[in-house]
Amino acid sequence: MESSRRAGWRIEVFDLALIMAGGFVAAAVSGAAGFGGALLLLPLLTHMAGAKVAVPLLTVAQLTGNLARIGFNAQAIAWRPVGLFLLGAVPAAALGALSFVSLREDVVVRAVGAALLCFVLLRVTGVLTLRPSRSLLIGGGALTGFLSGLVGSAGPLGAAVFLSLNLPPPVYIASEAVSAAAMHGLKMAIYGTQLRLDPAFWSVAFALGGAMILGTWAGKRLVEKLSPDRFQRLVSVLLSAAAAQMLLFG
Repeated sequence: MESSRRAGWRIEVFDLALIMAGGFVAAAVSGAAGFGGALLLLPLLTHMAGAKVAVPLLTVAQLTGNLARIGFNAQAIAWRPVGLFLLGAVPAAALGALSFVSLREDVVVRAVGAALLCFVLLRVTGVLTLRPSRSLLIGGGALTGFLSGLVGSAGPLGAAVFLSLNLPPPVYIASEAVSAAAMHGLKMAIYGTQLRLDPAFWSVAFALGGAMILGTWAGKRLVEKLSPDRFQRLVSVLLSAAAAQMLLFG
């Protein structure tokens, strides 16, 4: 097997505009709920670019979006739980990212769909109602990191771990964003050494990053105006639809 694989594609203006619009919406979702936006954006990116491009591109977008969330809530970070979470998440994210680059594209797409559906079912059934502990932070970080490296995002799982701490909303959003940014930065470094990311990829990545920053700002403004229960139900429906599409069609 080659030491690196090409990950690039030709991008049209309309496609770029659609991707940026999707990035704005995804970032607004994450900014308001603390998770979910990346999993809404991934099916769009997979459809337009293929999984081998979509997952690294999503990683850049998430890194940018989470850095923006950190910047908007910098004073609220709870560093101790973040450190424990990253103790498990960082090495597991590296393992997941290395596993990703060796998989066939159809396997990756169906794995993404299965992960999406599992996340929704776990949240809806209340299985992810967890008691806070040191082992939960480290173990939850490891599982979140591995799945994040393998399928692009495991936001709902990481969010469940941090939500179990009963942190105030700004503290939860900022702390979860720090852990996510660390994982995505590591994953992007691995993807960069294992995949040949061409200039078209980076032009889209920078444009998408800008849309993510604007969407994160909009989500922060909306967070106090939305009904959490209604919003969570809407996200669950969208994630279930995306999961079904990806599992069925690969």
